Amino acid sequence: MNDYTCTHCGTVGLAEGFIEDAGEHSKGYARWIEGAMERGMFGGAKRIGRTRRQIVAYRCPKCGHLELFVDDEG
Repeated sequence: MNDYTCTHCGTVGLAEGFIEDAGEHSKGYARWIEGAMERGMFGGAKRIGRTRRQIVAYRCPKCGHLELFVDDEG
């Protein structure tokens, strides 16, 4: 455990995890992409040239609330 505090109920010690992306051509985990979403010619999100960061999720063992953070090191 860690000393992260749940912003919903105040419980200390959140369980680390990640948000899975099981979509077509996915790498298996979700990422945060900087800037407002813009759609390309075929309807998908434009991603080329944008900063991408992996999302780290922490779950409160008491209330189940998720806290999401960007992993700046990954």
